Amino acid sequence: MIPVAEFKQFTEQQPAFKVLKPWWDVLAEYLTVAMLMIGVFGCTLQVTQDKIICLPSHEPRENVSEAPCQQLLPRGVSEQMGGLREVHGLKNNLDLQQYSFINQLCYETALHWYAKYFPYLVIIHTLIFMVCTSFWFKFPGTSSKIEHFISILGKCFDSPWTTRALSEVSGENQKGPAAARATAIVAATAGAGPGKAGEGEKEKVLVEPEKVVTEPPVVTLLDKKEGEQAKALFEKVKKFRVHVEEGDILYRMYIRQTVLKVCKFLAILVYNLVYVEKISFLVACRVETSEVTGYASFCCNHTKAHLFSKLAFCYISFVCVYGLTCLYTLYWLFHRPLKEYSFRSVREETGMGDIPDVKNDFAFMLHLIDQYDSLYSKRFAVFLSEVSESRLKQLNLNHEWTPEKLRQKLQRNARGLQELALCMLPGLPDTVFELSEVEALRLEAICDVTFPPGLSQLVQLQELSLLHSPARLPFSLQVFLRDRLKVIRVKCEELREVPLWVFGLRGLEELHLEGLFPPELARAAALESLRELKQLKVLSLRSNAGKVPASVTDVAGHLQRLSLHNDGARLLALNSLKKLAALRELELVACGLERIPHAVFSLGALQELDLRDNHLRSIEEILSFQHCRKLVTLRLWHNQIAYVPEHVRKLRGLEQLYLSHNKLETLPTQLGLCSGLRLLDVSHNGLRSLPPDLGLLQSLQHLALSYNALEALPDELFFCRKLRTLLLGYNHLRQLSPHVGALRALVRLELKGNRLEALPEELGHCGGLKKAGLLVEDTLYEGLPPEVREKMEEE
Repeated sequence: MIPVAEFKQFTEQQPAFKVLKPWWDVLAEYLTVAMLMIGVFGCTLQVTQDKIICLPSHEPRENVSEAPCQQLLPRGVSEQMGGLREVHGLKNNLDLQQYSFINQLCYETALHWYAKYFPYLVIIHTLIFMVCTSFWFKFPGTSSKIEHFISILGKCFDSPWTTRALSEVSGENQKGPAAARATAIVAATAGAGPGKAGEGEKEKVLVEPEKVVTEPPVVTLLDKKEGEQAKALFEKVKKFRVHVEEGDILYRMYIRQTVLKVCKFLAILVYNLVYVEKISFLVACRVETSEVTGYASFCCNHTKAHLFSKLAFCYISFVCVYGLTCLYTLYWLFHRPLKEYSFRSVREETGMGDIPDVKNDFAFMLHLIDQYDSLYSKRFAVFLSEVSESRLKQLNLNHEWTPEKLRQKLQRNARGLQELALCMLPGLPDTVFELSEVEALRLEAICDVTFPPGLSQLVQLQELSLLHSPARLPFSLQVFLRDRLKVIRVKCEELREVPLWVFGLRGLEELHLEGLFPPELARAAALESLRELKQLKVLSLRSNAGKVPASVTDVAGHLQRLSLHNDGARLLALNSLKKLAALRELELVACGLERIPHAVFSLGALQELDLRDNHLRSIEEILSFQHCRKLVTLRLWHNQIAYVPEHVRKLRGLEQLYLSHNKLETLPTQLGLCSGLRLLDVSHNGLRSLPPDLGLLQSLQHLALSYNALEALPDELFFCRKLRTLLLGYNHLRQLSPHVGALRALVRLELKGNRLEALPEELGHCGGLKKAGLLVEDTLYEGLPPEVREKMEEE
């Protein structure tokens, strides 16, 4: 016998593939097994038993009818009983070899091919059905996608994160109905008037048994390893979805093999119905063997005809059922759009409204999964939800960033506040809000920050920095921060990405914005209204504005410091600056200015002006600064100024003047008349000499002359007795005047990079000058007298 197990290789599949086999495929598989058993059984009988038995006919050749076996058909019982007589067998004078020869010859020539090969046909057709059913599980172009899908599906189904996500959603959904029932009970009880107390009690008794006590769902806790595995699953699902949704090869392959099975079914059904009657018990055989056997006509008995006819009808019945399943499959394939799959019901049930619909092969496989068990697609959908993914990321973040680890990152910032700085994280850990001592929070390169309700625990928060970290803030938290937050810094690619809630923080004192205006809006420089910022004192804007934003005038009454950093883009319209009557500090950095703006001279309260990194060549307008009577600091550094006008003497109230990184070759003698000057920085220029009148600056405490071409210093310079810092590095000085000893308040002296051969021993008279404050070559320092060095090295 041929064991059925020999045919296992034709249908062998991975057990996990059963999830992609709907009920009709399972039924068809059992039908093919039954048909295969019919074929194997028939073949076994065909091999192990005689196929046909033939006897010669004794009628003369000319008297033999066309059906020599008709006379052997059974007659009526009465006729047989009436003709009872002694019967003697006919002698044929044939030996065993002749019978065997006749049997084989008649089997090959007289028996119909259908009767001969019926069991073999059954096996062949069944194997074709089996191949058609499982071909898409074997074909390289489809099997790889199926295996990948089954692997991901099983991991998603068993993932602890799936259980947790669905449990959380189910817990949220149960709160609504429970609250509604409780409200209805209270309303029903309260509705009974004083005269209906008895009825109210009765109603209460009837209502109470209907109360349902809802327990919160058991939410499993994920450890760090499980969280990382779930995170990897999300990435796999994303990549698999992109890969599978590109084509529909699985859908087309399934249709083709189904159509092939239908065509095969119709062909089998037609020819079996036509030829099944050819399986007969008696077969007439005429062969020209008279010279060998003495007979030419034989009557043969097909020994398995009766059984084969029964098997044939049984086989046809199975084929009909199999064909009906194939026709139903075609109906299922074409009566609905299987290349689209909607998670609408899952979205409604789970509350995850962001689960996307899928298409092509991804959708087709999910439709097949639903025929097996719709729970698979429901649990799989968890890994298609961005909300679910963000929750998982949040959980992983909380595992990684514990409160203890975050406390180690707390530092004092420049303002003296306890600052927590987080950079390049996938999200904002919830554990941050357990650090109630945080006063400043700095978030950099953190995508899609959504502040949770836990933000309200940071009761000491005063400063918030969002650097390339777009943030969403619920309205309830806006109310919380409205009067608490004092400083906020926002840096983004474009200023229109600045969150709108920033402009509603009415307690804000400092607002720092950095980003570009779109090219079409740069000229207008439209910025959100600042009217709500009633306490704003400092506004810093780094962008590419074509003019001062009009909304700056919304805070003109209380703005004290304005910083505009334009990154080299030319700032044209500055007239709105005149309205900033309370402005004390103004920075116009890299604004492409060629002259000092006239609007500046109208700022009567101005104390500090910074025009760094512009294109100033002439500062003749400096005379107009005498209208700014409170101006004490003027920064004109990093420009192209070639000279300082003589009327600089009018700025008698000026205390700090920065002229470094320009193209100055001389300084006016009138500079010595700025009697209030305490700091003068003219480093990084081309000065070859200094006017002696600098000695008149009796209030001067800081003088920077580094990186010039000075060859000598006027002795009058050392009349500035209050000088504490003197920077002379990288000039052409050949000697240092002994009068330097008169600078008793000197604590810092830079002499590196000059052509000095020795240092005067009078440096020992500078009581405040120590070795750490003397910047000079080691050889020159070693040349000082030992007592001078000892004095400098004393603590």
